Amino acid sequence: MVLPVAPYILLRHQLVGVAANPDRIYGEGMTDQSYAVDIAHPPAALLRLVNPILRSLLHTPLAGPLRTQLMVVSFTGRKTGRHFSIPLSAHVIDNDLYALTEAGWKHNFSDGAAAQVVYDGKTTAMRGELIRDRAVVSELFLRAAQAYGVKRGQRMLGLSFRDRRIPTLEEFAEAVDRLKLVAIRLTPADNS
Repeated sequence: MVLPVAPYILLRHQLVGVAANPDRIYGEGMTDQSYAVDIAHPPAALLRLVNPILRSLLHTPLAGPLRTQLMVVSFTGRKTGRHFSIPLSAHVIDNDLYALTEAGWKHNFSDGAAAQVVYDGKTTAMRGELIRDRAVVSELFLRAAQAYGVKRGQRMLGLSFRDRRIPTLEEFAEAVDRLKLVAIRLTPADNS
């Protein structure tokens, strides 16, 4: 079963940096992009195909290095009561685990919320705290991008960078405002 799953995992991980034009891969031909930082997600149909596989695979040793690059955050919607289980990039900054996103589900963590997080093959009860502060969020995105480098940073952050360099703090701050980027700090439930 590893062979059929592996191409989908690799494909999803590589496509996190694809811009709206699927022929343009992260960092290549992005000079016509208006903003220094913009959203770059894989097609929704691909995510619908790959996400269920990732949700299962990240619990096992078969995920290999993806176990520390990705995580699954499961939580209950605060208004709908609907259960969500979302695979996404895991960002460890100063020994804290973060989700960096613009996705609509972020609002479920507005007042802090309980979550089950699968990271490194282990499921942990955690508390997610939504961080909207422009300076803090900009700094977290910058530090993550610097740690990953230009190409990998775009894949891991789900962003495209117009120039072949890490955007500045000011460019990330502009993106935080325009794209409504946030950070969700995930801490073990017994430590919050």
